Amino acid sequence: MPRYKLTLEYNGAEFYGWQIQLHDKTIQGVLTAAIAQINGEPAMVQGAGRTDAGVHALGQVAHVDLLREWDPFVLRNAINAGVRPHKVCVLEAELVPDDFNARFSGTKRHYLYRILNRRAPPTLDQGQVWFVPVELDANAMHEAAKILVGHHDFSTFRDSQCQAQSPLRTLDRLDVSRFGEFIEIRTESRSFLHSQVRSMVGSLKLVGEGKWTSQDLQAALDAKDRTACGVVAPPEGLYLVRVDY
Repeated sequence: MPRYKLTLEYNGAEFYGWQIQLHDKTIQGVLTAAIAQINGEPAMVQGAGRTDAGVHALGQVAHVDLLREWDPFVLRNAINAGVRPHKVCVLEAELVPDDFNARFSGTKRHYLYRILNRRAPPTLDQGQVWFVPVELDANAMHEAAKILVGHHDFSTFRDSQCQAQSPLRTLDRLDVSRFGEFIEIRTESRSFLHSQVRSMVGSLKLVGEGKWTSQDLQAALDAKDRTACGVVAPPEGLYLVRVDY
């Protein structure tokens, strides 16, 4: 059975996350249903990461095994026709070796978190940013973020329902930049714990407000205790940007 790599873009606002659910609409669910129509039988789509409800993707990656070989261009268009009117699309389809695995073959995940930092609420970006009306010091957030880069026990920034066997992760990048009214937080790692990015962003927001210092963030990391974490940032500002292989 030929295996295809799918690069996906989606607006997570209408979905109950990536992973297929019995009664809720998910990205994996609508993709699996669309592919079943053209494949002749169900074929489970396996993703590189299980994004939470409300989280978006600019470059999620998945793989699927089909009954016959397809021209990638035709396959992409056929799947996109099948998922309408849902806000998810295949950007690219590619025939890959049988040992390619969207999740386990990945070497690095890239995430972006967007904050709209102004007094007026969002209109065009509603549901796609974290609206924070209190002025944030992006420079202070960026300096504090350096504390979290490297190999650490991220238990403080790990969801209580996280199923990962170990809280140890290596964070390769965590940068905070301001672009006018927007603050962008970019982070990279081979893998992340459940809610790790949103937990780190929420704690950095406290630094930006002046409620925490860099020392407070360091103490939270050292505590290795979920109760030491700051507020968890909402899902609508988070984007899975790219997965490297």
